[in-house]
Amino acid sequence: MTLEELERRVRVLEDVEAIKQLKARYCDRCDDGPYDADGVAELFTEDAVWEGEGFGRFVGREAIRAFFRTGRSVFSFTIHQVTNPIIEVDGDRARGRWYLLQPSTMVDGNRAVWLASHYEDEYVRVGGRWLFRQLKTTTRFFTPYEDGWAKTPSLG
Repeated sequence: MTLEELERRVRVLEDVEAIKQLKARYCDRCDDGPYDADGVAELFTEDAVWEGEGFGRFVGREAIRAFFRTGRSVFSFTIHQVTNPIIEVDGDRARGRWYLLQPSTMVDGNRAVWLASHYEDEYVRVGGRWLFRQLKTTTRFFTPYEDGWAKTPSLG
């Protein structure tokens, strides 16, 4: 292995770790209160897209910020648990796939719910920092805690 190959491999490992940290910061800011809208928004590029099945599609950092400001009116508690990252880096661009299991409490009725989904993310390095270019979440189940996903896979 040449020194150049080793440097490239180390760079990819560092990029993967930086992307994992980006996702962890996203989860932390979603769960802060919940929803630190300004903190979440700064993790996205100016022209980013956030799309969530059942939640909507928001284009641009300011639209994403506005959406996350509404989070406190929907959820009084969330704990994003992301697992199974598959991250592919290609220079200053990358893609990621993650699973989410999120126990939550809905403001409406103070209801405990389970949310499970998977993320399909696109990332870009801007000024040496990884940011979300696109985050898409597809719901696998969204169910009352008491029912579980086998009895009631969707609240809708």
